[in-house]
Amino acid sequence: MGIVNVTPDSFSDGGRFASPAAAVDAAAEMLSAGAAIVDIGGESTRPGAEPVCAAQEIDRVVPVLEGLRGLGAPLSIDTSKPQVARAAIAAGASLVNDVRAAQVPGMLAALADTNVGVCLMHMRGEPRTMQRAPRYQNVVCEVRAFLGARAAACRAAGIAAERLLLDPGIGFGKTAAHNVALLKALGELSPAGLPILVGVSRKRFIGQLTGRTVAGRLAGSVAAAVLAALSGAAVLRVHDVPETVDALQLVAAMGETCANLEEPNGQ
Repeated sequence: MGIVNVTPDSFSDGGRFASPAAAVDAAAEMLSAGAAIVDIGGESTRPGAEPVCAAQEIDRVVPVLEGLRGLGAPLSIDTSKPQVARAAIAAGASLVNDVRAAQVPGMLAALADTNVGVCLMHMRGEPRTMQRAPRYQNVVCEVRAFLGARAAACRAAGIAAERLLLDPGIGFGKTAAHNVALLKALGELSPAGLPILVGVSRKRFIGQLTGRTVAGRLAGSVAAAVLAALSGAAVLRVHDVPETVDALQLVAAMGETCANLEEPNGQ
């Protein structure tokens, strides 16, 4: 999943795609480079971010979705607002990526009336406050319980389990230690075997572990994405599509080679 933020203040690519045309071009390049889906966001959820109104978010994302609809690729809308979700779905989005896990009033109803996919993410607090000394008794158990409860709420609202994707929310109300613990336990986070989405790209914990600024976190991001995939992540949400695709292809090829070598007649 390639990330295209149509915002002035996202932590990594804020302001890069100020016009719909620039965002469409960037998304098309990601698809050409191997992304299976692109995620369009019109409101920053970085730590400390200020919210924007639904009308402004719609103005930012709908022209981009409409510009990409003709490519025939799956499109995702990164939003927590029911009004934005409805507008984005009408413009061609086939997945709603919700950092608030469909907890905003009206979101469950907006999603139940459609057949789009739904990504439910765990976040402790709100973007403005989530990184103020987050605490957990057991981060893995608490995140798993939350995701299970939100998946159950979706099913109760008429959203089939087959439409659901779960995201542990790396970097959303979590310390570096929390993030590492969740990545190590990816296989334990999904109730009923629902697929997991992981977003680690250029995040603060990578900088804390490597000492790199946002611009220097490519290697750490790719390594974390590969490790997440090996641990069972079904979808990787990334800024750097070509580099991540190359790394995943190499790992897959090495895995096939090792499997062949283990066979009696392997070449």
